[in-house]
Amino acid sequence: MGFKTGHFPEVDPATFRQLPFRDRLRAMSTHWVDHGFGTPKMVHTVYILKLLVLYVGAGTALATLTSGLPWLDVASWWNQPIVYQKLILWTVLVEALGVGGSWGPLAGHFKPMTGGFHSWLKPDTIRLPPWPGKVPGTAGDRRTAGDVALYAVLLVNLLAAIVLPGVHTASVDAVIADNAGLVRPAVVAPIVVLLVLIGLRDKVIFIAARSEQYLPALVFFTFLPFVDMIVALKLLIVTVWVGAGVSKFGHHFSMVIPPMISNTPWMLSRTIKRAHYRSFPNDLRPSVLAGGVGHVLGTLVEIATPLVLLFSTNRTLTLLAVLLMVAFHFFIASTFPLAVPLEWNLLFAYATVFLFWGFPAWDGYAVTDMSSLWLAGGITAGLCFFPVLGNLRPDLVSFLPAMRQYAGNWASATWAFAPGAEEKLNRHIVRGAQNTRTQLLATYPEDVADVVMHQLLGWRSLHSQGRALFSLMMRHLGDDIDTYDLREAEFSCNSIVAFNFGDGHLHNEHLIAAIQRRCNFAPGEFVVAWIESQPIHRGTQEYKVIDAALGVIERGTYRVADAVAEQPWLPNGPIPFDVQWTMDRTDAEQLEVQA
Repeated sequence: MGFKTGHFPEVDPATFRQLPFRDRLRAMSTHWVDHGFGTPKMVHTVYILKLLVLYVGAGTALATLTSGLPWLDVASWWNQPIVYQKLILWTVLVEALGVGGSWGPLAGHFKPMTGGFHSWLKPDTIRLPPWPGKVPGTAGDRRTAGDVALYAVLLVNLLAAIVLPGVHTASVDAVIADNAGLVRPAVVAPIVVLLVLIGLRDKVIFIAARSEQYLPALVFFTFLPFVDMIVALKLLIVTVWVGAGVSKFGHHFSMVIPPMISNTPWMLSRTIKRAHYRSFPNDLRPSVLAGGVGHVLGTLVEIATPLVLLFSTNRTLTLLAVLLMVAFHFFIASTFPLAVPLEWNLLFAYATVFLFWGFPAWDGYAVTDMSSLWLAGGITAGLCFFPVLGNLRPDLVSFLPAMRQYAGNWASATWAFAPGAEEKLNRHIVRGAQNTRTQLLATYPEDVADVVMHQLLGWRSLHSQGRALFSLMMRHLGDDIDTYDLREAEFSCNSIVAFNFGDGHLHNEHLIAAIQRRCNFAPGEFVVAWIESQPIHRGTQEYKVIDAALGVIERGTYRVADAVAEQPWLPNGPIPFDVQWTMDRTDAEQLEVQA
């Protein structure tokens, strides 16, 4: 790959769509092994510049200069609590604007590169309440002027909390003689309320702001005295790490590692990339090396090291653990995963140093130094509630509040459009961007754009869910699968609600119904294969097949082991499914008449 030119798949764009679907899938998955997305280095450079200039440069300047601290003298402010607080608030603002994670070409935002505010400041765009019809005042799926105003107030409030100077409190002055104060609790508290209110109206913005991690921090900023606040923040970050580590148990995470390594821009060795697959090009299941990288350098590090940080009173051991977690987050950022959570990884690297080296356990900031062990226990229980529930009942908790970041165990979907039907989205849906393919047409010819869209399917096929999703499509579309336009739902969802981050709960049947109310697809024009995450105690995953015009038309389960055992292009045909319910033909015919 060059700086301006990517590595395009070795196919003929003019005849590519004439190939059977499974042959296209094999070409894309095989290409991914050596080249990943094939993205020009220029794209990665844009991400790095955004990270260094906008996030790090502007963020640290605002956090320090508004707190009376010298911006360029890092040694004077790296362990100042107000800087840490303001960087948390700055990160929430960046994410809430849509210029953090799920931004740019690697997340399906080509023109414009930013989703977020392009849609959320626009009335009549789609909003997705988490419990439709069950919470008073949240019914409907249309963004109103009131929703826009609420979101705008949130942005203004976040900026105000960042730029206002800190206030001194007795609790921080008692333990730090020379400090710049803390962020004003009276300014942070409204942010907590606004995030909750917005979340009840639209879960997309709530998730985009990464409220599952930053909202507890804001609560701690508002209500806890200083020492309790620091210890609670330690409990929070350890919960995030350990939750993510636990979620990597099982088959899924081993399948994340090979395509992630293949897409790493600085990994130039094809030998190393191929070593993460069993036998390129005929067996693209993960190798023993991939499993070792995933479960030793991933799972083990993400569980054991945070526990060392939380309880260690040994300086050397703590320093080594801090350095290991900093390296862990820098490595993840360097691989440019498709959700591109670069800001999150940099913040966690800094938070590791700030919390565990700046305020170590041996210096009065151990869990036992909290003002009440009952408080420590209550905070721990509260932080663990959604991760535990989400692992047992993933249908009830989105994978982000369940702390299952990038574990490979995602709710996922594939969308399929009859020829020409996808264009209805452009004509009838108010949003900040058009279909992903339409965005690509501003740069590429139609046949080239089609190949690029198939690269996303190739990426999905290398994960366990891809084998199940494409199997469902093969079963329900039959030979017509060769003529339908199949789309990676994460990217399509991004173009419609301006954010996704791999969360299938943002494009389940509720979004499909909202789309149908606007586009009025005929039966068979828009078909969705959707699967839920795997519960930690079961070997199966639940699935749904959705026809936009008819609703859910089939439910069932499949064995994860069957999906893991197959090749990405399904040479043996669809994996087996346990069909538990199918829409009655009479009901389907009546719905077709109504449609």
